[in-house]
Amino acid sequence: MTLHLDDLRVRRLGECRYDSPFSEVLSTKQTSPHYVAEGDRVLLEDTVSMLTEHSLPPDRVPSFEAAGPRRKIYFDPANVTAGIVTCGGLCPGLNNVIRGLVQELSVHYKVKRILGFRNGLKGLTAEHRNDTIELTPDRVRDIHNAGGTILGSSRGGQDADEMVDSLVMRGVDILFVIGGDGGMRAATFLSKAIRMRGLDIAVIGVPKTIDNDLPFTDQSFGFQSAFARATDFISSVSVEAAASPNGVGIVKLMGRHSGFIASYAALAANSADIVLIPEIPFVLGGADGLLAHVEQHVRSKGFVVIVLAEGAGQDLFEKHGLHQYNGRGTDASGNVKLGNIGELLKESITAHLTAVGLAPSMRYIDPSYAIRSVAANAYDSVYCLRLAHAAVHAAMSGRTEAAVARWRRRFVHVPLSLMTSRRNQVDPDGDLWMSVLETTCQPARFGPAPDRGELHRVS
Repeated sequence: MTLHLDDLRVRRLGECRYDSPFSEVLSTKQTSPHYVAEGDRVLLEDTVSMLTEHSLPPDRVPSFEAAGPRRKIYFDPANVTAGIVTCGGLCPGLNNVIRGLVQELSVHYKVKRILGFRNGLKGLTAEHRNDTIELTPDRVRDIHNAGGTILGSSRGGQDADEMVDSLVMRGVDILFVIGGDGGMRAATFLSKAIRMRGLDIAVIGVPKTIDNDLPFTDQSFGFQSAFARATDFISSVSVEAAASPNGVGIVKLMGRHSGFIASYAALAANSADIVLIPEIPFVLGGADGLLAHVEQHVRSKGFVVIVLAEGAGQDLFEKHGLHQYNGRGTDASGNVKLGNIGELLKESITAHLTAVGLAPSMRYIDPSYAIRSVAANAYDSVYCLRLAHAAVHAAMSGRTEAAVARWRRRFVHVPLSLMTSRRNQVDPDGDLWMSVLETTCQPARFGPAPDRGELHRVS
């Protein structure tokens, strides 16, 4: 995907005429190793070879607008009503972002009113548009100590025009959408419907995905909390497997299309023998297949520990006609339902080891909901707060149809359309997967090498 500078420009509602509460402190700030001035930009690419390929002057090289406060803002804070909605599955840090948004809007910008729309985008439908709560600093003071979201969440698409009607009826000037790829798509549709009507409403996304698979962000908020919790389950299963005759420990983690949680958790636990992720196809049978490798571990070590991303091995269901494990249809967000790779591996490994005289003691756990519902750890708490600050600054300065993200360790504005343009995945040739191979000592692949020529992946 080739991007040009114009692809990375963020839409603005108009000229900024009001003094920002941060104007005085910003008056002397200049770009430094730790700060990007509002007129500067952050490079999309970071290697000499990539920059050389463009053959462009520095001011035309693809780059993002820096996030942060501006000296002038678009909205008059005293007249602003802001809305906040959380969408999709749970993720550590949702409450932290809500709290950060409310504090920044209330304390520094002193906006008129902040509404929290209940139960995701359903709260913007005609039936539920009055199901809102007033958000104040007192109301959100301690919510960061709990997992989940005080606003509730849901999946599924709603009519964009109906949602815009709700924003107009509630007098909303700024809407913050906290969500994953589905939430960012909805925010994009909503923004387009607002623009078609010529309305002065800013829509800013705060992207979240526990799978860490949204593009143009160094790391999704909540991801560190999630893989840290997953590490505990891997360690527990490892102890169980080691204490059992012919022990087989399997931990199935979230990761529909991307194996980041499985990879990072396995590295952190440092006790996995095999890591299986969606980006690396594998086969079960044959001398180089997974089952043979599992058998080898059990014979030599006495047990084996497997960390499995939920989206791994999905091609096996059709290939082997294993329809009893396969998913059917799509969920409310339009995602294809996955086959149960955990159950498939349990039965396949049990049958194989039993056939070779190594009847296994199986220890299997799927802690997905226990992981996504935890409160954010210290790192994610700080990250969520800084994203919330960046989102408020972007909205108050009249940016719209944009998300806030961290890129190359800088906070930037990313056009919403780019946040759903592709999926972030573990690069089979990247240094993350190389670290997994070095730690587990597993082969680069189980079975023949896959054809990856058409895949575009980012580590």
